[in-house]
Amino acid sequence: MANREIENRDNYYIYSDITTRWMDNDVYGHVNNVVYYSYFDSAANQYLIEAGGLDIENSPVIAYVVNSGCNYNSAITYPDKLEAGLRVDRLGSSSVQYGLAIFRQGEDAAAAQGHFVHVFVDRKSNRPAPIPEKIRAALKDILVK
Repeated sequence: MANREIENRDNYYIYSDITTRWMDNDVYGHVNNVVYYSYFDSAANQYLIEAGGLDIENSPVIAYVVNSGCNYNSAITYPDKLEAGLRVDRLGSSSVQYGLAIFRQGEDAAAAQGHFVHVFVDRKSNRPAPIPEKIRAALKDILVK
């Protein structure tokens, strides 16, 4: 495995608490890799709803994940208390790439770090659509400068 920099808390702008669940652990005794993507998705969508005003049931424009990736730095297990760090790495007209990391509460080094890309689409046609202005403003607030 190539050496890579482990992200720290200073690299992220907003945090959300994550409660691990017993079912998150796999037979190896740690949180399974696929669960991290659920944590990422929850953190980004929580921000879109709370800061951007996304109405997940009625908004005419919604977002689909089209790309994702994750590097795992250290194992986490239930009942660890976690926080998801969130930032925006790139902001386009109809897409956004988030940078995300999972931290144990009180730790500076990321247990996992990754990204995913949302493409905003018209709910009815599923065709790309401009990011709504309120959401765009919220995303700009956490855009890496």
